[in-house]
Amino acid sequence: MAEPLRLMHVHAHPDDESSKGAATTAKYVAEGVQVLVVTCTGGERGSILNPAMDRPDVQANIGEIRRQEMARAREILGVDQEWLGFVDSGWPDGDPPPPLPDGCFAALPLDVAARPLVEVVRRFRPHVMTTYDENGGYPHPDHVMCHRVAVAAFEAAGDPEAYPEVGEPWQPRKLYYHHSFHRERTQALHDEMLRRGLESPYTERLAEWERDPEHAARITTRVPAADYFAVRDRALLAHATQIDPEGPWFACPLDVHQVAWPTEDFELARSLGDVEVPEDDLFAGVRASVSR
Repeated sequence: MAEPLRLMHVHAHPDDESSKGAATTAKYVAEGVQVLVVTCTGGERGSILNPAMDRPDVQANIGEIRRQEMARAREILGVDQEWLGFVDSGWPDGDPPPPLPDGCFAALPLDVAARPLVEVVRRFRPHVMTTYDENGGYPHPDHVMCHRVAVAAFEAAGDPEAYPEVGEPWQPRKLYYHHSFHRERTQALHDEMLRRGLESPYTERLAEWERDPEHAARITTRVPAADYFAVRDRALLAHATQIDPEGPWFACPLDVHQVAWPTEDFELARSLGDVEVPEDDLFAGVRASVSR
């Protein structure tokens, strides 16, 4: 019997797994790939972004409520999920920003923060991992730290001299960065809405968004996932404290997304084999060797 393909997503907070690459996740789950979401923190210091949920009782229990939301989202996506157990760092608001809270995820030494992820990698044995780029996708300290931890774990998991106490070495074949939100995609959604005579929610943002050809060139991998955008949206809505159904996430109709930008986009950051890019499959160059 062929070994199943295994995919690991490493995310900073509950809800990130639904806002970044969730349709790709659902696609691979439907194809029989084993998918594990690793969530670094509990999102305890996150803001309540849905006005309907902005109540004192929700704020007082935000950590537990976000765990419940994550349970619903992972059921919708059909994934397994593990918590690394680190504490949310919060968004440092101020100029200059205040110091990070003591003991939070982003303030930990890298070798300490990477250790539990190395253990999960060696136990789950993913062929492919995904996380954020060096800027965290956006500069939340937990997202930047998530990038650092995922890269460190990718590099250490196959090294028998690194963390020898946390399992037998296992080297994933490929590491990707998510590029879910970029100007090229946003422009395509905007243009399609205008073509249909709809008011675009992106006009102001595009006017302020400088073109960055170097960033666009980083995308190596576009996974066709339009058939699973509805699953992505259901998973997003499971995170009711973070997603307002009447807010900007859903200002663009589903069919516009499917027509204007039917892929989810990634950057191949590390590969242990010969891979030709551009590609349309996170397992390109991996499938044949695993099946053998």
